[in-house]
Amino acid sequence: MHYRRLGTSGLQLSALSFGAWTTFGRQVGRGQARELVAAAWDHGINFFDNAEGYANGEAERVMGDVIADLRLPRDGYCVSSKVFFGAASDPRPTQRGLSRKHVRDACDAALRRLRVDHLDLYFCHRPDPDTPIAETVWAMDTLIRQGKVLYWGTSEWPATAIREAAQIARTHHLHGPTMEQPEYNLLRRERVELEYAPLYAELGLGATTWSPLASGLLTGKYAGGVPADSRLAQPELGWLQRELLGNADRVARAARFVALAAELGVAPAPLAIAWCLRNPHVSTVLLGASRVEQLIENLQALELAALPDNGLWARVDALAD
Repeated sequence: MHYRRLGTSGLQLSALSFGAWTTFGRQVGRGQARELVAAAWDHGINFFDNAEGYANGEAERVMGDVIADLRLPRDGYCVSSKVFFGAASDPRPTQRGLSRKHVRDACDAALRRLRVDHLDLYFCHRPDPDTPIAETVWAMDTLIRQGKVLYWGTSEWPATAIREAAQIARTHHLHGPTMEQPEYNLLRRERVELEYAPLYAELGLGATTWSPLASGLLTGKYAGGVPADSRLAQPELGWLQRELLGNADRVARAARFVALAAELGVAPAPLAIAWCLRNPHVSTVLLGASRVEQLIENLQALELAALPDNGLWARVDALAD
């Protein structure tokens, strides 16, 4: 495993990390979850990502139980949560968003579910148009000063809002955002490569990117339809299926990428992940797997990313244009 700094902070995260979205608490039972976390840890992964909204908090509960059962040393791994959507199936106004109240309440609930006394990383899962950014910045700073959170950041925020949060923090001598968690893959790259480009140097921002496989589209698994045991077959992810498979151009580009991987004699999944790793502004790439075999295959991305260019990555890049 290789380790990278989270932006310009001193925190070292594994270049590949493991997340629980759509799997823990839904697609994956506790036994499988234990095997996945154990395999990730055994292969050097030290960052485990989660959120209050994943399976209405059940994903955090499963992950917390598994990590405790495995007796992983608390100083050897990092765990995250995200706040915005709420954990209730039908949240009331104070049970979602980025108000001072919900940020504090959600943090305390995540600590209980994950069975830890602090979150290493805490993300504002989406912008909240109903809460002033200053209120959220002050709330996050309070959590850091209380020792409940070490680093806070954002997920899928526009660059203008991230910059505003950082300016508020500087003005009032508060802890500002350290990281952003955006989607990043061959088919979705503009935000990471263009919109956030000035922020890496300006704010020292780190990127913990998600969906390197475009929710499986870049593996070719949906070429013949949606398998019944895949994440896109989950009823609550119908919106994602429509978004991914309803765009003919995106589907065609994914097919060309899968064909290139076959030509090169490599599996498409680790090749797509390796492409993400080659971006120097990416601190860690989040992996999601429902089987240990998938996880092990995806870890091959570390070797592929280290291959000399020889025109390979230019050919991959061309497929995304």
